[in-house]
Amino acid sequence: MNAVRIAWRITRLNFRAQLEYRSEFLMMIAIGAVWQVSVIVFATVLLTRFTGMGGWDSSDVLLIPATRMLAHGLFVLFLGRVHGLGRHIQEGVIDTYLVRPMPVYRQLQLAYFPTNAIGDLTVAAGLMVGALSRSNLDWTAGRVTYLVVCVLGGMLLEAALFTVVACASLRFPAADYWGRWLEELLGTFGSYPLNVLPRAVGGFLTFGLPLAFVAYFPAAVLTGHGDDTGVPYWLAAASPLLGAAAFLASRLLWRWSLRHYTGVNG
Repeated sequence: MNAVRIAWRITRLNFRAQLEYRSEFLMMIAIGAVWQVSVIVFATVLLTRFTGMGGWDSSDVLLIPATRMLAHGLFVLFLGRVHGLGRHIQEGVIDTYLVRPMPVYRQLQLAYFPTNAIGDLTVAAGLMVGALSRSNLDWTAGRVTYLVVCVLGGMLLEAALFTVVACASLRFPAADYWGRWLEELLGTFGSYPLNVLPRAVGGFLTFGLPLAFVAYFPAAVLTGHGDDTGVPYWLAAASPLLGAAAFLASRLLWRWSLRHYTGVNG
């Protein structure tokens, strides 16, 4: 509880520091929202021009980007500072973290308040409201609970992927560029039913880079397409558990990598 109180106090101070520059604060929120404009355009075109995609109704497809964006917004808000660790390493900041009486991973997440996450979450929440309002599903307590758990699982899975990149950056700081590549892949392919892609690409985004478990599989289970995803139904339904397991595994890898970190100069 003491660690939680300290983290909360640091977060409040970081937030107040951001508010000192009101124009920049509002601009960062706008940047976070504008960054998602491609998804908004996709959703608009999907709903106005097409009746569906890959055997999915347009209202079902809309649940995929809504889930992905909400998971991404929460990742940016709570765990996103791990993205871009290479810059901290190259500037020698990570070395100062090592001598402080607080876990390095926590210090990294408390380095600043991600104002752009407010814009991300605003757009994501609006898209989710739109997806749920157009859905023909009966949103029982069980379905709502599963959706919430899936969003949290997607957040943890995205955090796991970027934590793995951060682990590589501890050894090879230039590996930070892999994070940009990963971000592009998540934004490009994370909003579509993967069955519209070539089988090899869909397989890679399922078993190589498990992007499918962030939003595609959860949306498939919720909308009744769970048997058509190309993987066993139980595996698709277990997406939130995979996200949690992947995050725990990435944290173990982080601890091992940090023990073998030798500094930016070797």
